[in-house]
Amino acid sequence: MTAAPPHVTLVPPVNVPVGDIGAALGVRGPSLYKHVGSKQDLLVQIMVGTMNALIDDQHTARSAGGDITTQLRRMVEAHVRFHALNSEQAFVGNREIGNLEQPHRDRVLALRAQYERGLRDTVAEGIAAGVLTTPDPRLSSYAVLDMGIGVATWFRPNGPRTADQVAYAYADFALAIFGAIGAGGVEFR
Repeated sequence: MTAAPPHVTLVPPVNVPVGDIGAALGVRGPSLYKHVGSKQDLLVQIMVGTMNALIDDQHTARSAGGDITTQLRRMVEAHVRFHALNSEQAFVGNREIGNLEQPHRDRVLALRAQYERGLRDTVAEGIAAGVLTTPDPRLSSYAVLDMGIGVATWFRPNGPRTADQVAYAYADFALAIFGAIGAGGVEFR
């Protein structure tokens, strides 16, 4: 159980009957409890799993090497690609935080802060190296993360651009936001 059923993404899981969740997964409602202890447990699994996947993707992008601008580009591409290809998880991860009980809410918020800090620290490193010029790494990081999150609301696999094309273009936008020296226009590849 790693993906949220579509029904759960439309209504807060705390308000969705177990039978509906089970039906969306192709099991009888009560059978769902063989896999998760409660709807809260399911929400925690989705949200923690989503954040861990994002952090892993960010780490992979950063550790692939290259100069700081290339690393930053890869990080933004991974962020956008994840949101394009995992819109249901992204929806739950960004809209259901208020339905998490403690201590799970604090755990997810800490993971979100770690993720944002990873991007912001890379931007700060680029500023220190003289290749980025944004006056506010935190605010520009928030802008780029929010921009990528928004892709989950409109991207469709059968649309006019692939997830990779959108990710490449958004990385160009992000480099401009971060004030990358020599950042040109946006190319759709």
